[in-house]
Amino acid sequence: MATKAYLLIETAVGKTRDVATTLSGLPGITTVDVVTGPYDIIAEVSGDDMTVVGDLVTGHIHTVTGVVRTVTCVAVTS
Repeated sequence: MATKAYLLIETAVGKTRDVATTLSGLPGITTVDVVTGPYDIIAEVSGDDMTVVGDLVTGHIHTVTGVVRTVTCVAVTS
């Protein structure tokens, strides 16, 4: 069973659209929504297990220019 998580992303001022576009092109990201509130983007990510999801977040998402902070919320049911 695949692991699914929701990633709450805070971006630098003026970078939200650029970050959303970049994230949309990454494998393992199923949805990217620009939202209002304390976070700028909510993305749904999935992978074969927690290691794959963790590598996606730390290796590919944290390195996107404009990403300031993330919070990963792992889904416990689907």
